Amino acid sequence: MVVSGDSTSSGLKTTTFWGWLLVGIGSVVLPGFLFTAMISKLLPPSNNHIFAAIQNDRYYCYLVPLTLPVLVVAVYFHWLSMKLFKHA
Repeated sequence: MVVSGDSTSSGLKTTTFWGWLLVGIGSVVLPGFLFTAMISKLLPPSNNHIFAAIQNDRYYCYLVPLTLPVLVVAVYFHWLSMKLFKHA
């Protein structure tokens, strides 16, 4: 059954808005993360306290590579649970 009307149109507009908002936020966060985790380490030392703290931080340099194996395991368990649910 297909429902048409203003509620479907406004729901689609809302979904499109939130989708573009999330894409925009991701587009800002990714370069910020890349600067923090990789590019700032290659720059010469800075006199600014904030940039110096970012350059001396090693947490994110180790966090991202260690997150990838956990992500692989999580994706595998998600796939396995979907298969078990589908055939149950």
